[in-house]
Amino acid sequence: MVLNMTREEVLRSIKDAEIAATETLLNAKKEATSIISQARQNASEIVTTGRTDSESDAQGLLSEARASAGSEADIVSNDGQIAQKSIHDSGKMNRVKAEKIVIDAFRN
Repeated sequence: MVLNMTREEVLRSIKDAEIAATETLLNAKKEATSIISQARQNASEIVTTGRTDSESDAQGLLSEARASAGSEADIVSNDGQIAQKSIHDSGKMNRVKAEKIVIDAFRN
């Protein structure tokens, strides 16, 4: 079976193939642009989510650190109050002893 195509038919086939290739190329470019746009949007969402998560984690760590520091400060403050009371009580006792020594010295 021999195919006989005229010159016009060959040229028409070539032209149709060129048009189809051009359309395929345009569609591929559109799809590539769409893929790139979607990838950029996804990347932006990932960055935003990461930033939000990071800020949230940082705030959580700061809150924990504040709570821990507050507890530690309460312990130190209580220890300081106990030491202050002890010094004050000791001072009272020493004052009474000092008064007795001075009075006894005048009597003798």
